[in-house]
Amino acid sequence: MGADWPLIGVRFALYGVLGGLFGLSAFSLYGLRAGERVSALALRPWLVASAVLGLLLSAVALALLAAAMMGTPPWPVDRDTVGMLLDQPGIGTAWKLRVAALAVAALAALFTARRGLWLVVVALASGASLATLAWTGHAAMNEGTVGWVHLAADILHLVAAGAWTGALLGLVLLVARPARRVDATHLALSYRALHGFGTVGTIVVTTLVVTGLINAWLLVGPGNVRALGTTLYGQLLLAKLALFALMLGLAALNRFRLTPRFEASIAASDHRGALGALRRSLGAETGCIIAILALVAWLGTLEPLAP
Repeated sequence: MGADWPLIGVRFALYGVLGGLFGLSAFSLYGLRAGERVSALALRPWLVASAVLGLLLSAVALALLAAAMMGTPPWPVDRDTVGMLLDQPGIGTAWKLRVAALAVAALAALFTARRGLWLVVVALASGASLATLAWTGHAAMNEGTVGWVHLAADILHLVAAGAWTGALLGLVLLVARPARRVDATHLALSYRALHGFGTVGTIVVTTLVVTGLINAWLLVGPGNVRALGTTLYGQLLLAKLALFALMLGLAALNRFRLTPRFEASIAASDHRGALGALRRSLGAETGCIIAILALVAWLGTLEPLAP
C-alpha cells in the first residue's frame, strides 16, 4: 500500500502550525520583556493566523482520516464516518478539545488588551491543542498503564518539540530583520532572546531525549534495533535521529560560540559578521526541524516495529 500523502501533508502542517503557535507564544513570555512582546515580532498577526490555520487543518485532517478509514475519496466528506470518529472517546474528544483550545487562543490574541494575561492564555490554550496530537499517533494504540505512559511521553515530546520550533521562529524573525531596521535597541533585544533560550533549551533537549527513549522502547523494542535499517519505519527513524543530532550540534554552536561572539560584536559596534553567522546557523537549524516534522508526520502513518 502506498503512502497517504495528503494525510501526511496535513499532519506535517499541523505539527508545524500548532508547534509554532505554542512555541512562539511561550518564547515571547520568557525571551522578551513585557513591552517588547507585541511589537518586536508583530506577534498578534502570527498568533491569530496560526490559530485559524490550525482550525482549518484540523477539519481537513478529520475528513482525510475518515476517508482513509473507509477507503473512499476525501470529497464529498463522509459525514457518517466523521460523526463516528467524533463519538470515539480518544480521537474524537481530542479533536473537540483541540478545536476549542484553538478558538480560545485565536480570540485571546485577537480581542484582548495589549497588557495582561492574554499571552499566557494563548500559550496555555495552544499547548493544550498541541498535546491533543498525541491521540492521532501510535501512543493511542496502547491500553492500561503502558498506554498512559506512552501518551504522557508523547505529549511531553510534542510540547518540547513545539517549544523548540516556536523559539526558532521567534529568533529567526528577530535576526532576519532588514539591516535598515536594526538599531542598538533591537540588537540588545535579540541578544537577550538568544541568551534567554539557553536555559529553556537545555530543559527542552533533556525532555526530548528522555521521552524519545521511552517512545523508542515502546515503538521499536530492544529486540528490533538491528532491524532498523531494513524497514522503511526504521530508516525514517534513523534519519530523524541524525537530523536531531545535527540540531543539537547547531544549538550548541549557537549557545556557546555564536551568541557570545554576537554579544562581543554589539559592544564593539561591529555586528554584521556575527549576525550573519547567527542567521546561517539558525536557518540550518530551522531546516532540520522542518525535515524532522515531515519525517514524524510520515512515521505516524506506518506500523512500528514493536508488536
